Amino acid sequence: MITFHVNDMTCGHCAGLINKALKAIDDESKVTVDLERRLVSVVSTQSTIEDIRDAIAEAGYTPTPVEA
Repeated sequence: MITFHVNDMTCGHCAGLINKALKAIDDESKVTVDLERRLVSVVSTQSTIEDIRDAIAEAGYTPTPVEA
């Protein structure tokens, strides 16, 4: 599981855009969003941490990796 803190994700719309961006790079991925803590966790067998970070950034947000 790869987790990012996305401080500028503030609402359900933001979460939806991020989820859509992540599904675009790996439709099989499992995405979990915690809006209260502003965390996005992804389980993917096809995407690297860089792919996931770039997808979130391209959706207009600032992802910061969270150490396991």
